[in-house]
Amino acid sequence: MTDQARDRGKRARKRKGLLRLRQDIPDGVFSAAGIAIPVVLFLLWWAVTALELVRPLFLPSPWSVLEEGWRQLTEGILFADASVSIYRILIGWLAATVVAVPIGILMGNYKLIEGLLEPLISTVRYMPVVALIPLSILWAGIGDGQKILILFLGTFFQQALMIMDNVKNIDLNLIRAGQTLGFTNNEILRRIILPAALPGIWDTFRITIGWTWTYLVVAELVAANAGLGRRIMDAQRYLSTDTILFGTLFIGLLGLLTDYLFKRGGRSLFKWSSQTR
Repeated sequence: MTDQARDRGKRARKRKGLLRLRQDIPDGVFSAAGIAIPVVLFLLWWAVTALELVRPLFLPSPWSVLEEGWRQLTEGILFADASVSIYRILIGWLAATVVAVPIGILMGNYKLIEGLLEPLISTVRYMPVVALIPLSILWAGIGDGQKILILFLGTFFQQALMIMDNVKNIDLNLIRAGQTLGFTNNEILRRIILPAALPGIWDTFRITIGWTWTYLVVAELVAANAGLGRRIMDAQRYLSTDTILFGTLFIGLLGLLTDYLFKRGGRSLFKWSSQTR
């Protein structure tokens, strides 16, 4: 076999290796794959607007959106809106998490509590949060409390059920081993179940804070005088498509940054677990 043929064979095996089930690939290839689709979409967006295939009112050019972002940044609008929205996101998500974690753990470990709470939580999580806005105003007024309540309602129910599943997926053999060693229920929960479930629970945190970001515009829909979601809703009234697109993309970037921080945190905290890789 010639050197040329061997080289071709190696390249073919390498390409095939990129699509093997659960097979790791080089970090450079992984990063390039993540960048490729956004770059292609950006080029398509630029081409469509440059060729004037769509009116700017419906799809402004990338440069118009960037100019709008620069205007908001230099005028201090972006920082003011982002700080308000981030505050609401953090408080709403933390409030949901503080309540969902113990409830989810209890439902995952005790059938009686699961039977009492799971049907109610499963029902409420399908209710549209937008429909609860009038009630949230009656209950919490029109201040930040109402926005935080909407974010809480949009996150808590799904998070509680996911944490329940994280706990229930722990290998029963681990629990039986603790019982054989004479551990009490509290000791089994503290020394076996929680350490084994923590990587999954952390991943649930990462997913659910992403849901909280998606509810931001809904939360700031009514009676908000600042915030990224409010800026988007105001722009909709005046058909300021560049402001809408910039606000939506900026929320997506903040969500991506949050997701990245959770991934890095999970890898640092749970190096032994494959769930956080």
